[in-house]
Amino acid sequence: MSSGFGVKGTQGRCYTAWMTFSECMSKNNSIGPCAALREDYFECLHHKKQLEKLKNEQQAAQKDHTHAH
Repeated sequence: MSSGFGVKGTQGRCYTAWMTFSECMSKNNSIGPCAALREDYFECLHHKKQLEKLKNEQQAAQKDHTHAH
């Protein structure tokens, strides 16, 4: 990851987010100003917000379908 190369030898999908966060941290003494960039980087890596949103949408659709019948 720190090399910037992904599995296929091209730039990793989260490398840009990492570099942006890393640059911010190099200019600041605390995480505060860089917290949103850190969150973006972790979302790029793990997709937790995206997966949670999908899960909630599926549950809502299932409830709608159950109540319609």
